[in-house]
Amino acid sequence: MHELELEPLTVGFIAFELDLMRAVMNQIIPAVDAMSSTPLTLTNALELPEAQGVYLLLHNGQIRYVGKTDAEAGLRTRMARHSRKFEQRLNVRPEDVCFKAAQILVLTAMDIESRVIAHYGSEWNGSGFGSNDPGRERETTNKPEQGFDAQFPIDIDIPLEILNPGTTSVHDALITLKDVLPYTLRYAVQLPAGRNKVGRHDYRVNPHPDMVTSRLTVPARPMSVRETMQLIVAALPQGWQATYFVSHVILYKESRTYLHGAPI
Repeated sequence: MHELELEPLTVGFIAFELDLMRAVMNQIIPAVDAMSSTPLTLTNALELPEAQGVYLLLHNGQIRYVGKTDAEAGLRTRMARHSRKFEQRLNVRPEDVCFKAAQILVLTAMDIESRVIAHYGSEWNGSGFGSNDPGRERETTNKPEQGFDAQFPIDIDIPLEILNPGTTSVHDALITLKDVLPYTLRYAVQLPAGRNKVGRHDYRVNPHPDMVTSRLTVPARPMSVRETMQLIVAALPQGWQATYFVSHVILYKESRTYLHGAPI
């Protein structure tokens, strides 16, 4: 709390500013330090309240990421989302990562996340760990992935049972993959006239015509994402290319060399 600032010409009155941030930090840091962590499994994540708060992610016993929830995604949603982040990656498993989470009722108007980051330091903050898909800009600038994705690249060679055996359209197969995969799968869409920005729902409602008319037969066995994308490219007309990056997979009607991506 700040010292009281007295008003010398006013009798019976004082003015002071209550330092809520300092009060919160003086309480939350010792409380979080004293907590034990728990593995970042989906089961543990779903036991959390859907509440505002702060959390730490630990890997190899070290704090790697500090986050804050908001009104759109509380602790339960955010931890469940993070638990999926570690699925199907090289060099790490979901059970290798632990978390500490604290609900804070007075969090709304306070920038506590930056204070907690400054206190602990965090290797994955600012490394792309908590970011949404940056879109085509990342690929076309040929910038290398750094931080989290470079250290723990996605693994597209794990046999998975995602698509149901039988015949389906390429578009339906891509929708299923996009819904299930724990990393970004981005593919071409056909936007209505006058629009040039792709929204989240366009992948479902504005498919490229080639994807709707092309059919593929899914075998009755587990397939890796690599095999599945190769099957999809083979079912499409000539000119389509699937490309692997350490953080995501893309599918576009192109023949292109990416400095930091490899054709599938």
